[in-house]
Amino acid sequence: MEKKEPKITRKEPYKVHLEENKKYFWCSCGESQNSPFCDGSHAGTKFLPLLYTPPKSEDYYLCGCKITLTQTLCDGTHSKL
Repeated sequence: MEKKEPKITRKEPYKVHLEENKKYFWCSCGESQNSPFCDGSHAGTKFLPLLYTPPKSEDYYLCGCKITLTQTLCDGTHSKL
């Protein structure tokens, strides 16, 4: 039976430093051992990693609850869990 909802990795964002124009793949399934980044754990599920390419090098807050409406970036949804 396939999961319909992603696994909540944590109820707070991941603060990560990302480099301008580098491609990052955000885990949307919540099963990655390398969260918030994809490690291929979604294989065989309906979940796919999402590409994020930051516009500049700086710290970003990537979603840990996997329920954000702004896919990849934290939008505060975790505060309602």
